Amino acid sequence: MPTREALRISRERQLDLVVVAPNAKPPVCRIMDYGKYKYEQSKREKEARKKQKVITVKEVRLRPNIDKHDLEVKLKSVRRFLTAGDKVKVTIRFRGRQIAYTDAGRKLLNEIAEEIKDLGTVEKGARVEGRQMTMIIAPRQDKAEKKQPQQQEKEGVQ
Repeated sequence: MPTREALRISRERQLDLVVVAPNAKPPVCRIMDYGKYKYEQSKREKEARKKQKVITVKEVRLRPNIDKHDLEVKLKSVRRFLTAGDKVKVTIRFRGRQIAYTDAGRKLLNEIAEEIKDLGTVEKGARVEGRQMTMIIAPRQDKAEKKQPQQQEKEGVQ
């Protein structure tokens, strides 16, 4: 149909003539309410953003010569972060001459990974960056999915 004819029909119906495929031969147009279309599209995008899960990275800092009880307290917070669905960055900071004993820090990070293997998996292994050693732990998908319905039930009861 000629362009003038399409424009006339769209004006009669009080709608817009929208080009759908400008590179096609001949170009493809559509008669529609463009304002309504844009509104519905923004609603769909908003709904998609609501359903997205934002994963944050929580950080736990340690020293290479940490005591057993202090390590247990830090492990408790790591477990709490993982059950909430957050990634955890475990950082060991070395002071002064401690940097010469990075194997002690690596051993400590391996111990932490072994302790929480039921809740999370090591995403990035131990690596030295300057005077600190870091490891990133991601929550396990099967555990995270099971925890969320339980939390929703608890919230509904309270």
